[in-house]
Amino acid sequence: MSHHNGFGPDLAEVFGPAQSDGGPELIQLLTPEGERVEHPDFAFDGTDQDVRDLYRDMVLVRRLDVEATALQRHGELGIWAQLLGQEAAQIGAGRALRPQDFVFPTYREHGVAWCRGVDPLNLLGLFRGVDQGGWNPNDNNFGLYTIVIGAQTLHATGYAMGMQRDGDVGTGDPDRDGAVLAHFGDGASSQGDVNEAFIFAASYNAPVVFFCQNNQWAISEPIERQSRIPLYQRALGFGFPGLRVDGNDVLATQAVTKAALNRAREGQGPTFVEAYTYRMGAHTTTDDPTRYRLSDDVEKWKLRDPIARVEVYLKRNGLADDDFVAGIKAEADELGARLREGCKALQDPSPLGIFDHVYSEITDELVAQRDGYADYLASFEGSHA
Repeated sequence: MSHHNGFGPDLAEVFGPAQSDGGPELIQLLTPEGERVEHPDFAFDGTDQDVRDLYRDMVLVRRLDVEATALQRHGELGIWAQLLGQEAAQIGAGRALRPQDFVFPTYREHGVAWCRGVDPLNLLGLFRGVDQGGWNPNDNNFGLYTIVIGAQTLHATGYAMGMQRDGDVGTGDPDRDGAVLAHFGDGASSQGDVNEAFIFAASYNAPVVFFCQNNQWAISEPIERQSRIPLYQRALGFGFPGLRVDGNDVLATQAVTKAALNRAREGQGPTFVEAYTYRMGAHTTTDDPTRYRLSDDVEKWKLRDPIARVEVYLKRNGLADDDFVAGIKAEADELGARLREGCKALQDPSPLGIFDHVYSEITDELVAQRDGYADYLASFEGSHA
């Protein structure tokens, strides 16, 4: 080993290079060519129908994403955070959950929201600017989108510690024991909040799964500048296990996430799951990825498309035919039409409505502010300025 800087061996020699294919540690159950493969520690325990259902989920969620992007381009949304290429990571994780589990998302978990039964129109309302997130987190055990990078990991850890204290972990009752799933991206792993969440989760053995979608780019910053080692290996420094799964393999993602959640529910503490994937689109619709990444990389990742590999597998094994695929496409078209019509029908909020959602009971100070703002708005009535 070479000692290149006087402080020890070259890290690339110790841990291996950050390979574009995820490296030998990548947990995979379905190859990009649509072939099932075995793994010594993880197995997909679903039925053929479950695989068909996962395919449907991914196709519909991709249509949701494509439709929302088009709506933003037409001026109907202020911004949109795309998930294109990350469908398997989100659907696999979302379908590993039990009803009593709780999810803390970022602002890109449209697929997980879909799995939890959140109406996609509620997602569009946030990005249209007509509400602050139009769903009640308690209805679906799915938290509101978090725009502050990484903050939700602390919320998730605190919630998980609360589940411990409520006696909802490690009882052996599968209908009671719960866990928390905390989503974040590779860029967020550099945030202090995320690292603090790791420390608390490890110290208190909290039942939380940290699910990192490593899509290779923190806006315009490549993963190579964020970490000298694979992200999943960071977990060992905090005292809990880390795993790297093929984030474009919905079968492997579900199997690994299910195992991590089971571990948490049993009281064995946190796990870090790194879903190794790629952001095919822009960071958000305000971003231009052609300015900082090569088109060759995008073309390589297109060959690992998470939906295409499942479709090939289903057809090759006689589990789906052209009529099945056409039926899902027709369902996606219906979803697209509902989103287009529903988005434009979303009602703009009253400017004074924001004062109603600060406290459960409005204060005298806020009443004065609201009345003053109402007078200000009234001053424009009848004005042609």
